[in-house]
Amino acid sequence: MKKVLSIVAALLLCVGTQAQIVSSRSAIVKTQKQASNTQWFLRAGLNIMNLNGDGVEADSNIGYNATFGYQKPMGGAGAYWGMEFGLGSRGFKADEMKCIAHNIQYSPFTFGWKIGVADAQGSLLHNETIYSHPPKNEYSQAARSIVKLVEQYQIEAIAIGNGTASRETEQFITSQRYDRELQVFVVSEDGASIYSASKTARDEFPEYDVTVRGAVSIGRRLMDPLAELVKIDAKSIGVGQYQHDVDQTLLKKSLDQTVESCVNLVGVNLNTASRHLLTYISGLGPALAQNIVDYRTENGPFSSRKELLKVPRMGAKAFEQCAGFLRIPQAKNPLDNSAVHPESYPIVEQIAKDLNCTVDELIKSKELRSRIDIKKYVTPTVGLPTLTDIMQELDKPGRDPRQQIQVFEFDKNVKTIEDLTEGMELPGIVNNITNFGCFVDIGIKEKGLVHVSQLADKFVSDPTTVVSIHQHVRVKVMSIDLERKRIQLTMKGLNQ
Repeated sequence: MKKVLSIVAALLLCVGTQAQIVSSRSAIVKTQKQASNTQWFLRAGLNIMNLNGDGVEADSNIGYNATFGYQKPMGGAGAYWGMEFGLGSRGFKADEMKCIAHNIQYSPFTFGWKIGVADAQGSLLHNETIYSHPPKNEYSQAARSIVKLVEQYQIEAIAIGNGTASRETEQFITSQRYDRELQVFVVSEDGASIYSASKTARDEFPEYDVTVRGAVSIGRRLMDPLAELVKIDAKSIGVGQYQHDVDQTLLKKSLDQTVESCVNLVGVNLNTASRHLLTYISGLGPALAQNIVDYRTENGPFSSRKELLKVPRMGAKAFEQCAGFLRIPQAKNPLDNSAVHPESYPIVEQIAKDLNCTVDELIKSKELRSRIDIKKYVTPTVGLPTLTDIMQELDKPGRDPRQQIQVFEFDKNVKTIEDLTEGMELPGIVNNITNFGCFVDIGIKEKGLVHVSQLADKFVSDPTTVVSIHQHVRVKVMSIDLERKRIQLTMKGLNQ
Protein backbone atom coordinates (compact mmCIF):
# COMPACT_ATOMS: atom_id res chain seq x y z
CA MET A 1 0.00 0.00 0.00
CA LYS A 2 1.68 3.16 -1.18
CA LYS A 3 -0.65 5.96 -0.14
CA VAL A 4 -3.38 6.15 2.46
CA LEU A 5 -5.84 8.97 2.96
CA SER A 6 -7.07 9.10 6.52
CA ILE A 7 -10.12 11.07 7.53
CA VAL A 8 -11.38 11.99 10.97
CA ALA A 9 -14.93 13.29 10.98
CA ALA A 10 -16.14 15.36 13.88
CA LEU A 11 -18.90 17.73 14.93
CA LEU A 12 -17.36 21.11 15.45
CA LEU A 13 -19.20 23.24 18.00
CA CYS A 14 -19.22 27.02 18.46
CA VAL A 15 -20.78 28.39 21.65
CA GLY A 16 -22.55 31.76 21.83
CA THR A 17 -25.81 33.56 22.49
CA GLN A 18 -28.66 34.32 20.13
CA ALA A 19 -30.90 37.34 20.48
CA GLN A 20 -32.62 37.16 17.14
CA ILE A 21 -32.87 34.86 14.14
CA VAL A 22 -30.94 36.33 11.28
CA SER A 23 -31.16 35.30 7.63
CA SER A 24 -28.16 36.26 5.59
CA ARG A 25 -25.69 35.14 2.99
CA SER A 26 -22.18 35.70 4.14
CA ALA A 27 -18.69 35.37 2.80
CA ILE A 28 -16.07 33.56 4.87
CA VAL A 29 -12.45 34.54 4.99
CA LYS A 30 -10.15 32.18 6.89
CA THR A 31 -6.57 32.55 7.93
CA GLN A 32 -4.51 30.19 10.03
CA LYS A 33 -1.62 30.88 12.35
CA GLN A 34 0.75 27.95 12.29
CA ALA A 35 2.12 28.70 15.74
CA SER A 36 -1.20 28.52 17.58
CA ASN A 37 -3.22 26.42 15.06
CA THR A 38 -6.11 28.82 15.55
CA GLN A 39 -8.49 29.32 12.66
CA TRP A 40 -9.90 32.84 12.43
CA PHE A 41 -12.85 33.82 10.26
CA LEU A 42 -14.83 36.90 9.30
CA ARG A 43 -18.40 36.96 7.96
CA ALA A 44 -20.52 39.82 6.68
CA GLY A 45 -23.97 39.96 5.14
CA LEU A 46 -27.30 41.74 4.74
CA ASN A 47 -30.62 41.25 6.58
CA ILE A 48 -34.09 41.91 5.30
CA MET A 49 -37.03 42.23 7.71
CA ASN A 50 -40.75 42.55 7.05
CA LEU A 51 -43.30 43.63 9.66
CA ASN A 52 -47.07 43.22 9.21
CA GLY A 53 -49.93 43.64 11.64
CA ASP A 54 -53.06 45.59 12.60
CA GLY A 55 -52.39 49.33 12.82
CA VAL A 56 -48.90 48.91 11.55
CA GLU A 57 -47.63 50.20 8.27
CA ALA A 58 -46.06 47.34 6.43
CA ASP A 59 -42.51 48.17 5.72
CA SER A 60 -39.23 46.46 5.17
CA ASN A 61 -35.85 47.40 6.30
CA ILE A 62 -32.41 46.26 5.23
CA GLY A 63 -29.88 45.81 7.93
CA TYR A 64 -26.39 44.45 8.26
CA ASN A 65 -24.61 41.70 10.13
CA ALA A 66 -20.95 41.04 10.72
CA THR A 67 -19.35 38.29 12.76
CA PHE A 68 -15.82 37.55 13.85
CA GLY A 69 -14.67 34.39 15.52
CA TYR A 70 -12.13 31.65 15.93
CA GLN A 71 -11.88 27.93 16.52
CA LYS A 72 -9.11 25.82 18.03
CA PRO A 73 -8.45 22.08 17.93
CA MET A 74 -9.79 20.03 20.82
CA GLY A 75 -8.84 16.40 21.41
CA GLY A 76 -7.33 14.13 18.82
CA ALA A 77 -10.27 13.08 16.70
CA GLY A 78 -10.82 16.24 14.66
CA ALA A 79 -12.95 18.24 17.10
CA TYR A 80 -12.74 22.01 17.50
CA TRP A 81 -13.95 24.52 20.04
CA GLY A 82 -14.30 28.25 19.56
CA MET A 83 -16.34 31.40 19.86
CA GLU A 84 -18.03 33.61 17.32
CA PHE A 85 -18.98 37.24 17.97
CA GLY A 86 -21.28 39.20 15.76
CA LEU A 87 -23.19 42.44 15.41
CA GLY A 88 -26.31 42.84 13.35
CA SER A 89 -29.11 45.34 12.84
CA ARG A 90 -32.76 44.55 12.26
CA GLY A 91 -35.40 47.22 12.27
CA PHE A 92 -38.91 48.27 11.42
CA LYS A 93 -40.96 51.41 10.92
CA ALA A 94 -44.51 51.83 12.33
CA ASP A 95 -46.18 55.20 12.10
CA GLU A 96 -43.56 57.57 13.53
CA MET A 97 -41.80 54.97 15.55
CA LYS A 98 -38.55 53.45 14.45
CA CYS A 99 -36.77 50.57 16.09
CA ILE A 100 -33.32 49.25 15.38
CA ALA A 101 -32.28 46.02 17.06
CA HIS A 102 -28.69 44.94 17.49
CA ASN A 103 -27.91 41.36 18.25
CA ILE A 104 -25.20 38.83 18.86
CA GLN A 105 -25.11 35.95 16.41
CA TYR A 106 -23.43 32.55 16.22
CA SER A 107 -23.16 29.48 14.01
CA PRO A 108 -24.65 26.55 15.94
CA PHE A 109 -22.43 23.86 14.49
CA THR A 110 -20.12 22.98 11.68
CA PHE A 111 -19.11 19.62 10.26
CA GLY A 112 -15.40 19.51 9.64
CA TRP A 113 -13.25 16.65 8.41
CA LYS A 114 -9.56 16.53 9.14
CA ILE A 115 -7.69 14.87 6.28
CA GLY A 116 -4.19 13.44 6.29
CA VAL A 117 -2.23 11.77 3.48
CA ALA A 118 0.39 9.22 4.50
CA ASP A 119 2.96 7.40 2.39
CA ALA A 120 3.93 3.75 2.58
CA GLN A 121 6.12 4.41 5.64
CA GLY A 122 3.35 6.27 7.50
CA SER A 123 4.97 9.68 7.03
CA LEU A 124 2.60 12.63 6.70
CA LEU A 125 2.60 14.15 3.21
CA HIS A 126 -0.34 16.56 3.43
CA ASN A 127 -3.14 17.64 5.72
CA GLU A 128 -6.13 19.97 5.54
CA THR A 129 -9.67 20.46 6.86
CA ILE A 130 -12.73 20.38 4.60
CA TYR A 131 -16.30 21.51 5.32
CA SER A 132 -19.15 20.02 3.30
CA HIS A 133 -22.12 20.49 5.66
CA PRO A 134 -24.10 23.49 6.97
CA PRO A 135 -23.56 26.23 7.77
CA LYS A 136 -20.51 26.53 5.51
CA ASN A 137 -21.85 24.16 2.83
CA GLU A 138 -18.55 23.89 1.00
CA TYR A 139 -19.60 20.58 -0.56
CA SER A 140 -18.25 21.19 -4.06
CA GLN A 141 -14.97 22.55 -2.73
CA ALA A 142 -14.60 19.58 -0.36
CA ALA A 143 -15.35 17.11 -3.16
CA ARG A 144 -12.77 18.73 -5.44
CA SER A 145 -10.19 18.60 -2.64
CA ILE A 146 -10.70 14.86 -2.09
CA VAL A 147 -10.58 14.00 -5.80
CA LYS A 148 -7.48 16.16 -6.28
CA LEU A 149 -5.66 14.53 -3.36
CA VAL A 150 -6.44 11.03 -4.67
CA GLU A 151 -5.02 11.96 -8.07
CA GLN A 152 -2.08 14.00 -6.85
CA TYR A 153 -0.76 11.47 -4.32
CA GLN A 154 -1.93 8.32 -6.15
CA ILE A 155 -3.87 7.20 -3.10
CA GLU A 156 -4.71 3.50 -2.95
CA ALA A 157 -6.93 3.31 0.15
CA ILE A 158 -8.98 5.62 2.35
CA ALA A 159 -9.31 5.12 6.11
CA ILE A 160 -12.20 6.78 7.96
CA GLY A 161 -12.36 7.01 11.73
CA ASN A 162 -15.47 5.41 13.22
CA GLY A 163 -16.25 8.40 15.44
CA THR A 164 -18.66 11.28 14.99
CA ALA A 165 -20.27 11.51 11.53
CA SER A 166 -18.32 8.53 10.14
CA ARG A 167 -21.38 7.35 8.18
CA GLU A 168 -21.78 10.80 6.61
CA THR A 169 -18.09 10.84 5.78
CA GLU A 170 -18.20 7.40 4.19
CA GLN A 171 -21.23 8.35 2.09
CA PHE A 172 -19.52 11.53 0.94
CA ILE A 173 -16.28 9.73 0.03
CA THR A 174 -17.92 6.86 -1.86
CA SER A 175 -20.15 9.21 -3.86
CA GLN A 176 -17.21 10.85 -5.63
CA ARG A 177 -15.65 9.76 -8.91
CA TYR A 178 -11.94 9.03 -8.89
CA ASP A 179 -9.33 8.22 -11.51
CA ARG A 180 -8.57 4.86 -9.92
CA GLU A 181 -10.09 2.01 -7.95
CA LEU A 182 -10.16 2.84 -4.25
CA GLN A 183 -10.89 0.81 -1.15
CA VAL A 184 -12.61 2.62 1.71
CA PHE A 185 -12.26 1.29 5.26
CA VAL A 186 -13.79 2.40 8.55
CA VAL A 187 -11.09 2.15 11.24
CA SER A 188 -11.50 2.09 15.01
CA GLU A 189 -10.62 5.38 16.71
CA ASP A 190 -10.20 3.82 20.17
CA GLY A 191 -7.25 5.49 21.84
CA ALA A 192 -6.56 7.91 18.96
CA SER A 193 -7.25 10.96 21.11
CA ILE A 194 -5.00 9.52 23.84
CA TYR A 195 -2.18 9.09 21.36
CA SER A 196 -2.63 12.50 19.69
CA ALA A 197 -2.15 14.32 23.00
CA SER A 198 0.68 12.09 24.21
CA LYS A 199 4.39 12.85 24.37
CA THR A 200 4.92 10.21 21.70
CA ALA A 201 2.72 12.08 19.24
CA ARG A 202 4.31 15.43 20.12
CA ASP A 203 7.76 13.96 19.49
CA GLU A 204 6.64 12.55 16.13
CA PHE A 205 4.75 15.64 14.95
CA PRO A 206 5.87 18.63 17.01
CA GLU A 207 4.71 21.14 14.39
CA TYR A 208 1.13 19.81 14.09
CA ASP A 209 -1.93 19.97 16.34
CA VAL A 210 -3.78 17.02 17.88
CA THR A 211 -6.29 16.74 15.04
CA VAL A 212 -3.56 16.16 12.47
CA ARG A 213 -1.86 13.60 14.71
CA GLY A 214 -5.20 11.81 15.14
CA ALA A 215 -5.73 11.67 11.36
CA VAL A 216 -2.25 10.21 10.82
CA SER A 217 -2.91 7.60 13.50
CA ILE A 218 -6.12 6.52 11.73
CA GLY A 219 -4.23 5.99 8.46
CA ARG A 220 -1.39 4.11 10.14
CA ARG A 221 -3.85 1.76 11.84
CA LEU A 222 -5.00 0.62 8.43
CA MET A 223 -1.47 0.15 7.13
CA ASP A 224 0.13 -1.54 10.15
CA PRO A 225 -2.20 -1.81 13.19
CA LEU A 226 0.31 -3.39 15.56
CA ALA A 227 2.93 -0.72 14.91
CA GLU A 228 0.46 2.00 15.83
CA LEU A 229 -1.47 0.43 18.72
CA VAL A 230 1.65 -0.36 20.77
CA LYS A 231 1.99 3.41 21.32
CA ILE A 232 -1.22 3.47 23.39
CA ASP A 233 -1.77 2.29 26.96
CA ALA A 234 -3.60 -1.02 27.06
CA LYS A 235 -6.46 0.50 29.06
CA SER A 236 -7.18 2.98 26.24
CA ILE A 237 -7.29 0.58 23.31
CA GLY A 238 -10.92 -0.44 23.88
CA VAL A 239 -10.75 -4.22 23.91
CA GLY A 240 -13.13 -5.17 26.69
CA GLN A 241 -15.38 -4.18 29.55
CA TYR A 242 -13.04 -4.41 32.54
CA GLN A 243 -9.72 -3.10 31.20
CA HIS A 244 -9.80 -0.13 33.60
CA ASP A 245 -10.51 -2.29 36.64
CA VAL A 246 -7.67 -4.79 36.45
CA ASP A 247 -4.13 -4.25 37.66
CA GLN A 248 -2.55 -1.95 35.08
CA THR A 249 0.93 -3.42 35.55
CA LEU A 250 -0.34 -6.91 34.79
CA LEU A 251 -2.38 -5.58 31.87
CA LYS A 252 0.72 -3.93 30.37
CA LYS A 253 2.73 -7.13 30.93
CA SER A 254 0.07 -9.20 29.16
CA LEU A 255 0.02 -6.80 26.21
CA ASP A 256 3.82 -6.88 25.96
CA GLN A 257 3.78 -10.69 25.92
CA THR A 258 1.17 -10.67 23.15
CA VAL A 259 3.19 -8.23 21.05
CA GLU A 260 6.35 -10.27 21.56
CA SER A 261 4.52 -13.41 20.45
CA CYS A 262 3.34 -11.66 17.27
CA VAL A 263 6.84 -10.38 16.57
CA ASN A 264 8.35 -13.84 17.03
CA LEU A 265 5.66 -15.45 14.88
CA VAL A 266 5.49 -13.15 11.85
CA GLY A 267 8.17 -10.51 12.41
CA VAL A 268 7.61 -6.83 11.66
CA ASN A 269 7.64 -4.80 8.48
CA LEU A 270 10.89 -2.85 8.59
CA ASN A 271 9.47 -0.06 6.43
CA THR A 272 6.32 0.62 8.46
CA ALA A 273 7.23 -0.42 12.01
CA SER A 274 7.09 2.39 14.56
CA ARG A 275 9.86 3.11 17.03
CA HIS A 276 7.77 1.57 19.80
CA LEU A 277 7.23 -1.67 17.90
CA LEU A 278 10.91 -1.93 16.96
CA THR A 279 11.88 -1.85 20.65
CA TYR A 280 10.22 -5.29 21.00
CA ILE A 281 12.82 -6.72 18.58
CA SER A 282 15.82 -8.49 20.08
CA GLY A 283 18.91 -6.28 20.01
CA LEU A 284 17.03 -3.01 19.45
CA GLY A 285 16.69 -0.48 22.25
CA PRO A 286 14.81 2.84 22.10
CA ALA A 287 17.80 4.78 20.73
CA LEU A 288 18.62 2.31 17.96
CA ALA A 289 14.94 1.94 17.06
CA GLN A 290 14.70 5.72 16.68
CA ASN A 291 17.82 5.71 14.49
CA ILE A 292 16.14 3.18 12.17
CA VAL A 293 13.04 5.36 11.87
CA ASP A 294 15.15 8.49 11.27
CA TYR A 295 17.21 6.72 8.59
CA ARG A 296 14.03 5.51 6.89
CA THR A 297 12.53 8.99 6.93
CA GLU A 298 15.65 10.56 5.47
CA ASN A 299 16.59 7.92 2.88
CA GLY A 300 13.30 6.26 2.01
CA PRO A 301 12.28 2.63 2.55
CA PHE A 302 14.86 -0.08 3.15
CA SER A 303 15.56 -2.18 0.06
CA SER A 304 17.48 -4.94 1.86
CA ARG A 305 18.43 -6.14 5.31
CA LYS A 306 22.08 -5.33 4.61
CA GLU A 307 21.13 -1.67 4.46
CA LEU A 308 20.48 -1.84 8.21
CA LEU A 309 24.24 -1.79 8.71
CA LYS A 310 24.21 1.83 7.47
CA VAL A 311 22.01 2.89 10.38
CA PRO A 312 24.02 4.82 13.01
CA ARG A 313 25.06 2.68 16.01
CA MET A 314 23.93 -0.55 14.27
CA GLY A 315 26.78 -2.89 15.12
CA ALA A 316 27.38 -6.44 13.96
CA LYS A 317 26.02 -7.93 17.20
CA ALA A 318 22.80 -5.91 17.12
CA PHE A 319 22.33 -6.76 13.44
CA GLU A 320 22.81 -10.46 14.18
CA GLN A 321 20.13 -10.35 16.89
CA CYS A 322 17.47 -8.30 15.06
CA ALA A 323 17.79 -9.10 11.35
CA GLY A 324 15.78 -12.35 11.42
CA PHE A 325 12.71 -10.58 12.85
CA LEU A 326 12.66 -7.71 10.33
CA ARG A 327 10.81 -8.23 7.04
CA ILE A 328 11.00 -6.28 3.79
CA PRO A 329 8.07 -7.10 1.47
CA GLN A 330 8.85 -6.91 -2.27
CA ALA A 331 12.56 -6.91 -1.51
CA LYS A 332 14.97 -7.77 -4.35
CA ASN A 333 16.15 -10.78 -2.36
CA PRO A 334 13.04 -12.82 -1.41
CA LEU A 335 14.82 -14.09 1.69
CA ASP A 336 14.61 -10.55 3.14
CA ASN A 337 10.89 -11.18 3.60
CA SER A 338 11.37 -14.43 5.47
CA ALA A 339 12.53 -15.68 8.85
CA VAL A 340 15.77 -16.97 7.30
CA HIS A 341 18.64 -15.12 8.96
CA PRO A 342 21.14 -13.34 6.65
CA GLU A 343 23.92 -15.55 8.00
CA SER A 344 22.04 -18.54 6.49
CA TYR A 345 21.58 -16.96 3.04
CA PRO A 346 24.71 -18.76 1.64
CA ILE A 347 23.16 -22.11 2.54
CA VAL A 348 19.95 -21.37 0.62
CA GLU A 349 21.94 -19.97 -2.30
CA GLN A 350 24.07 -23.13 -2.40
CA ILE A 351 20.95 -25.30 -2.40
CA ALA A 352 19.51 -23.29 -5.31
CA LYS A 353 22.83 -23.56 -7.17
CA ASP A 354 22.89 -27.34 -6.71
CA LEU A 355 19.35 -27.54 -8.15
CA ASN A 356 20.31 -25.21 -11.01
CA CYS A 357 17.68 -22.63 -10.15
CA THR A 358 17.33 -19.22 -8.52
CA VAL A 359 16.36 -18.64 -4.89
CA ASP A 360 13.04 -17.19 -6.02
CA GLU A 361 12.31 -20.31 -8.12
CA LEU A 362 13.28 -22.50 -5.17
CA ILE A 363 10.76 -20.75 -2.93
CA LYS A 364 7.95 -20.92 -5.49
CA SER A 365 8.47 -24.57 -6.55
CA LYS A 366 7.42 -27.31 -4.14
CA GLU A 367 8.78 -29.91 -6.58
CA LEU A 368 12.28 -28.41 -6.39
CA ARG A 369 12.20 -28.32 -2.60
CA SER A 370 11.15 -31.97 -2.47
CA ARG A 371 14.44 -32.93 -4.16
CA ILE A 372 16.56 -31.39 -1.38
CA ASP A 373 18.54 -33.69 0.89
CA ILE A 374 19.18 -31.35 3.82
CA LYS A 375 21.64 -33.81 5.43
CA LYS A 376 24.13 -32.91 2.67
CA TYR A 377 24.33 -29.37 4.05
CA VAL A 378 25.09 -30.20 7.69
CA THR A 379 28.34 -28.55 8.80
CA PRO A 380 30.12 -28.14 12.13
CA THR A 381 28.39 -24.74 12.50
CA VAL A 382 25.02 -25.53 10.87
CA GLY A 383 23.10 -28.44 12.37
CA LEU A 384 20.03 -30.35 11.26
CA PRO A 385 17.57 -28.31 13.42
CA THR A 386 18.71 -25.08 11.70
CA LEU A 387 18.34 -26.65 8.26
CA THR A 388 14.87 -27.94 9.17
CA ASP A 389 13.79 -24.43 10.21
CA ILE A 390 15.13 -23.04 6.92
CA MET A 391 13.14 -25.59 4.90
CA GLN A 392 9.97 -24.83 6.84
CA GLU A 393 10.39 -21.13 6.14
CA LEU A 394 11.00 -21.76 2.42
CA ASP A 395 7.66 -23.58 2.35
CA LYS A 396 5.82 -20.55 3.75
CA PRO A 397 8.01 -17.44 3.40
CA GLY A 398 6.71 -14.30 5.05
CA ARG A 399 3.75 -16.22 6.44
CA ASP A 400 1.09 -14.00 7.98
CA PRO A 401 -1.75 -15.85 9.78
CA ARG A 402 -4.14 -12.91 9.41
CA GLN A 403 -6.93 -13.07 6.85
CA GLN A 404 -7.00 -10.67 3.93
CA ILE A 405 -8.61 -7.39 5.00
CA GLN A 406 -12.17 -6.97 3.78
CA VAL A 407 -14.06 -3.84 2.90
CA PHE A 408 -16.97 -3.52 5.33
CA GLU A 409 -20.14 -1.55 4.66
CA PHE A 410 -23.12 -0.88 6.94
CA ASP A 411 -26.67 -1.11 5.62
CA LYS A 412 -27.22 2.08 3.60
CA ASN A 413 -30.92 2.16 4.51
CA VAL A 414 -30.28 2.33 8.26
CA LYS A 415 -29.18 5.73 9.56
CA THR A 416 -31.09 6.03 12.87
CA ILE A 417 -32.82 3.71 15.33
CA GLU A 418 -36.15 4.72 13.77
CA ASP A 419 -35.09 2.98 10.54
CA LEU A 420 -34.96 -0.43 12.26
CA THR A 421 -37.71 -3.03 12.07
CA GLU A 422 -38.00 -6.38 13.81
CA GLY A 423 -36.66 -9.25 11.75
CA MET A 424 -34.26 -7.04 9.79
CA GLU A 425 -30.88 -8.65 9.00
CA LEU A 426 -27.89 -6.34 9.20
CA PRO A 427 -24.09 -6.41 9.00
CA GLY A 428 -22.31 -5.28 12.15
CA ILE A 429 -19.02 -5.05 14.00
CA VAL A 430 -18.46 -6.37 17.52
CA ASN A 431 -17.17 -3.45 19.61
CA ASN A 432 -17.47 -4.83 23.16
CA ILE A 433 -17.71 -8.23 24.84
CA THR A 434 -19.12 -8.88 28.30
CA ASN A 435 -19.98 -11.93 30.38
CA PHE A 436 -23.62 -11.65 29.30
CA GLY A 437 -23.03 -11.21 25.56
CA CYS A 438 -21.60 -8.67 23.15
CA PHE A 439 -22.47 -5.27 21.75
CA VAL A 440 -22.57 -4.79 18.00
CA ASP A 441 -22.20 -1.58 16.01
CA ILE A 442 -24.78 -1.59 13.20
CA GLY A 443 -23.97 1.87 11.87
CA ILE A 444 -26.15 4.04 14.13
CA LYS A 445 -25.57 5.87 17.38
CA GLU A 446 -27.07 3.10 19.52
CA LYS A 447 -25.27 -0.25 19.82
CA GLY A 448 -27.27 -3.47 19.76
CA LEU A 449 -26.94 -6.23 22.39
CA VAL A 450 -26.56 -9.87 21.43
CA HIS A 451 -27.29 -11.80 24.62
CA VAL A 452 -25.08 -14.80 25.33
CA SER A 453 -28.11 -17.03 24.69
CA GLN A 454 -28.43 -15.55 21.17
CA LEU A 455 -24.81 -15.87 20.06
CA ALA A 456 -25.07 -19.27 18.41
CA ASP A 457 -27.33 -22.25 17.78
CA LYS A 458 -25.71 -24.02 20.71
CA PHE A 459 -25.08 -23.39 24.38
CA VAL A 460 -22.41 -20.73 24.95
CA SER A 461 -20.89 -20.18 28.37
CA ASP A 462 -18.12 -17.82 27.32
CA PRO A 463 -18.89 -15.22 24.59
CA THR A 464 -15.19 -14.94 23.69
CA THR A 465 -15.32 -18.47 22.27
CA VAL A 466 -17.78 -17.28 19.62
CA VAL A 467 -16.96 -13.62 18.92
CA SER A 468 -13.96 -11.32 19.12
CA ILE A 469 -13.44 -7.57 19.20
CA HIS A 470 -13.89 -5.91 15.75
CA GLN A 471 -15.24 -9.13 14.23
CA HIS A 472 -17.63 -8.69 11.29
CA VAL A 473 -20.94 -10.43 12.00
CA ARG A 474 -24.48 -10.80 10.67
CA VAL A 475 -27.27 -10.02 13.13
CA LYS A 476 -31.06 -9.96 13.15
CA VAL A 477 -33.16 -7.39 15.01
CA MET A 478 -35.26 -9.07 17.72
CA SER A 479 -36.77 -6.03 19.47
CA ILE A 480 -36.49 -2.24 19.52
CA ASP A 481 -37.16 -0.02 22.55
CA LEU A 482 -37.37 3.49 21.11
CA GLU A 483 -38.06 5.13 24.46
CA ARG A 484 -35.01 3.62 26.17
CA LYS A 485 -32.92 3.50 22.96
CA ARG A 486 -32.19 -0.20 23.33
CA ILE A 487 -31.83 -2.80 20.58
CA GLN A 488 -31.91 -6.57 21.05
CA LEU A 489 -30.12 -8.62 18.39
CA THR A 490 -29.56 -12.30 17.62
CA MET A 491 -26.97 -14.25 15.66
CA LYS A 492 -28.89 -17.52 15.69
CA GLY A 493 -29.70 -19.07 12.34
CA LEU A 494 -27.38 -16.71 10.45
CA ASN A 495 -24.30 -17.66 8.45
CA GLN A 496 -21.24 -15.93 9.89
